[in-house]
Amino acid sequence: MKSVVLGLLIPFLGTAGGAACVFFLKKELKANVQKALSGFAAGVMVAASIWSLIVPAMEQSEPMGKLSFVPAVIGFWLGILFLLLLDNVIPHLHIHAEKAEGPGSKLRRTTMMVLAVTLHNIPEGMAVGVVYAGMLAGNVNITAGGAMALALGIAIQNFPEGAIVSMPLRAEGSSKGKAFLNGVLSGAVEPIGALLTIVAAGFIVPAMPYLLSFAAGAMMYVVVEELVPEMAEGEHSNIGVLMFSVGFTLMMALDVALG
Repeated sequence: MKSVVLGLLIPFLGTAGGAACVFFLKKELKANVQKALSGFAAGVMVAASIWSLIVPAMEQSEPMGKLSFVPAVIGFWLGILFLLLLDNVIPHLHIHAEKAEGPGSKLRRTTMMVLAVTLHNIPEGMAVGVVYAGMLAGNVNITAGGAMALALGIAIQNFPEGAIVSMPLRAEGSSKGKAFLNGVLSGAVEPIGALLTIVAAGFIVPAMPYLLSFAAGAMMYVVVEELVPEMAEGEHSNIGVLMFSVGFTLMMALDVALG
């Protein structure tokens, strides 16, 4: 059980560590640095979606024979539609964006910026939670090492993500302490979402392939809707693509080495 608690907390600690950069860095992150970090996060999330979620989902459905892809396809699409729904009902503002997304709101700009990253973190928490739920259920396709690999991968990409939240908030006029706190709070949804997913999965173990691919779909929505545009905005640069490749191969290596 200690390993599960640690696994749920590691991604959150990654976000908190990144948010703490506001105490050490004086200026907002440069555009190329933000592109690099967005690309890296996208690479980690794509690799995690494939090796830690979709592949295990199809392996668990092998008794279905040639139809073993069905739970993965259904779960993936449910994850996409779930994030699409959240994207439309939660007011949020992406970094550097002038116009908020979602329903009209009188929330402060900084609050909507935090909500944007919180929205991003929901599927990550679900992914960690469902993998640990599979491990606790004794699923042979999900090992403690594989679950820890996913938690570490998410934590690594959460570190720069925490900085991407706190630094712009500081630039917007927030105090260092408030910028740090908001950065930390944006990541608090991950362990909470992971714990709730574990509890839910305990009651519907046969649905595990659907839950795994659901988390994958939700993460891929974030990658395509948010991270890829961020790493490609502004003047043309290859830094986002290169860092995407770094994140992808790092997560792939972690999954194989620890799984």
